[in-house]
Amino acid sequence: MHKTLENSSSRLEKIRKELHQYPEVSEQEYETAKRITRYLTTHCKGEVHAIANTGVLVSFESKKPGPTVLLRADTDALPILEVNEFTHKSLVNGVSHKCGHDGHTTIMLGVAELLSSQPPIQGTVLLLFQPAEENGMGAEAVLKTDFFRDLHIDFVFALHNLPGFKKNTIVLKENTFNANVKSMIIQLTGKTAHAAEPEKGVNPALAIADILQFSEKITNNHPDQDDFFLITPVHMTMGEIAYGISAGDGELHLTIRSWDLSLFKEKCALLERYIAMTCQKFGLKHTISWTQEFYANQNDNEAVDVIRKGALKNLFDIHEMQHPFKWGEDFGLFTQRFKGAMFGLGAGEDTPALHNPDYDFPDDITATGIQQFFQIIQEINRT
Repeated sequence: MHKTLENSSSRLEKIRKELHQYPEVSEQEYETAKRITRYLTTHCKGEVHAIANTGVLVSFESKKPGPTVLLRADTDALPILEVNEFTHKSLVNGVSHKCGHDGHTTIMLGVAELLSSQPPIQGTVLLLFQPAEENGMGAEAVLKTDFFRDLHIDFVFALHNLPGFKKNTIVLKENTFNANVKSMIIQLTGKTAHAAEPEKGVNPALAIADILQFSEKITNNHPDQDDFFLITPVHMTMGEIAYGISAGDGELHLTIRSWDLSLFKEKCALLERYIAMTCQKFGLKHTISWTQEFYANQNDNEAVDVIRKGALKNLFDIHEMQHPFKWGEDFGLFTQRFKGAMFGLGAGEDTPALHNPDYDFPDDITATGIQQFFQIIQEINRT
């Protein structure tokens, strides 16, 4: 372990637990940004910038021309009630860090400390603390800023901790790393009626049932296949809890994901046509809207090779994935625009899953994440 990491490990664990205690949801990371900025200005030598309202960026520039490398950490939490009872449990009711972004942020703070003591030998390193990953708005907001509009970046990298994998293992995947994901909101409008006389109204129940059955029919939940396509019902409402009334309206929310973007668009169009046909059949009006769009991370093979070389140099275990992860991640907007890759960091085979109410980022993988990012920079500067 680098001497710098040995000296900073206790304060990194302290800031990680502090971030865990005071989580903030997407686009509300005001205090989180203040904590990050305060840590950077106290312990690091890079130039600190505010970005995209609640984001923070720190830059390290050498005096020698060379590549520009961006490393990204996400900072937002989730609207999930924590059930853990440890001393650093969330103090915000109904909000908690159940995806490990407190750990990702801490890893990047450690990278900033390491670069402060061992600055890049050439080029520029940018460390981005990005807000609003969970709702898919953060990457887009950052990339629209004046800072990024005309910026030339040679490589971008990000990691995600992965429960279910041995601790400190570096998880690699060439090409597609994770799914395209988008969520559909279907609003159905009919006509209320007396529950004893439903024929005098227009109830959306059978239309909702038909849409759900069709969604299941066109789903192919086999991640080992190229035509993987998954529709998951996530929320549904209909009418009111009033037993004398036949419902006259309803709403259905679906999350849709696939590897292939063209297949994704084709099947979403097919679903939209079926919804329109079904609503016409049952005499319903409908509207469809879309939210929380995530593009797949397309890992560049050269960037993956840089990660692999860094892991081998660090003597870390490597796991090569055979198929992508099914979840979405807004870092995909970066890998579509710049050469780069996302990789995984094993968080423990028995660690609770991401988004589970009892999940907590394991502090004993922080140093591995820091060293891996630092070695990536060294590998790029060596070429």
